Amino acid sequence: MDKNYEQVELFLGYTIEKAVNELLSYRDRGRLVSGDFNGVTLYSDTVTMDSAYKEITGKSKAEFDRAQEEWKQDRERQEKEHKEKIPELSAIWMKKGREVLSSDNWDYWDQIVPIRLNDLYRGMELGACLDIVSILNNHGTLDEAKEKIESQDHSGMSFGLVCSMVREFSERGNEFVEYVR
Repeated sequence: MDKNYEQVELFLGYTIEKAVNELLSYRDRGRLVSGDFNGVTLYSDTVTMDSAYKEITGKSKAEFDRAQEEWKQDRERQEKEHKEKIPELSAIWMKKGREVLSSDNWDYWDQIVPIRLNDLYRGMELGACLDIVSILNNHGTLDEAKEKIESQDHSGMSFGLVCSMVREFSERGNEFVEYVR
């Protein structure tokens, strides 16, 4: 005999735990329901926390939690190591700026380097900016500069940041930003 499951919505933003608890609350009230979680259908009469985690992540809840904790600790270790390297990295990026930028931009570059290194992108935008400014300052075409920024795999936020920096550090920056937007 086939069971008839009422379809319920597991809302965007639900965690696996919240979804399982929602389904279990229906089961506790005697209702057969199913719900879709990231493409996996879960059923109120058979779901357990571990079965849901296994089906969705390939790991039990304990294995998943352990992996998440390891990821968090690794991320914290990487952030700490990066912060410790900021003075050394600052000197490197300041030197690179002097190889590409006109001397009237050096002081401002030196001010922003440690700020950029300590930000979300950890200085990725410094190299991206210098690559584009180098093209523009060496008589490269706007198409070449556009091709470069498109090859850098930016998010919308990092794209905007790099454009702002290019605008600031290249005499052709405004022209470039208008061209790529």
